[in-house]
Amino acid sequence: MPDRTDRASFVVLLLLCALPWSVQTFSNGGTTFVFGWGLFNTAPPNATYIWDFFFLYTRGLPGYIYAWPVSVCCYVGAVVSGLVGLVTGREDPRVTGGLLVVAGVAQLSLARGFSVQPYRTAWPLGTFAFLVVAWWLYWPAAKRRFQQVWS
Repeated sequence: MPDRTDRASFVVLLLLCALPWSVQTFSNGGTTFVFGWGLFNTAPPNATYIWDFFFLYTRGLPGYIYAWPVSVCCYVGAVVSGLVGLVTGREDPRVTGGLLVVAGVAQLSLARGFSVQPYRTAWPLGTFAFLVVAWWLYWPAAKRRFQQVWS
């Protein structure tokens, strides 16, 4: 693996935005998909963009919801880091991979918060996706960097 993001790795980073980061299923049959860009509900079908959710519908939000913008910020940071690596050839894979790991942990926190609500189950798909991408694409290069520092 290279010590910087290549084109294929950058495409994988971008594709993470198209994947639902968390999926909530309700006992009444409805489903909510949480993406980096917003929410999509199936019953009734509608979409809410993340900026509307946080700037228009902010009253009374539970604390665990704020893990969502944390994960979005970390994801955007990882994409920016990957883009810098792609364009300039200078990237620290510990930063890109680390931001993906933090985004994954934040999504796990979000899914846990949703799961303790009655009649709802949350599936943290983003946690799995972020951790797999961090491990597969960035851990080998980050490990080499850590070994260079420690030796």
